[in-house]
Amino acid sequence: MPMAVGVIETLSFPAILIASDTMVKAAAVSIVFYDKSESGRFFVAVRGRVSEVTRAVEAGIEVVEKESHGGQVMEYYIVPNPPENVESVLPIHFTSKSEPFRI
Repeated sequence: MPMAVGVIETLSFPAILIASDTMVKAAAVSIVFYDKSESGRFFVAVRGRVSEVTRAVEAGIEVVEKESHGGQVMEYYIVPNPPENVESVLPIHFTSKSEPFRI
């Protein structure tokens, strides 16, 4: 099954919380990583089938743009079928924490 990873970076924690909540409710994806970037920026990575990740990222962007007070999407990207060398280096793989929620 073709898998993808999608990442959204926002300016504020409430914005990434809104985006994360919306993404997992809008599509069959699992959150695999979350962290702070810099200067009040936060990012979240989701995994799932390519079509589901695309739907989730679009929904996350839309909700931040419409409902976040002061937060904004700074960057986003979807990687369909990431190669093994990308998965082995970057924190985008399913972990023991994310595995129970894997869809």
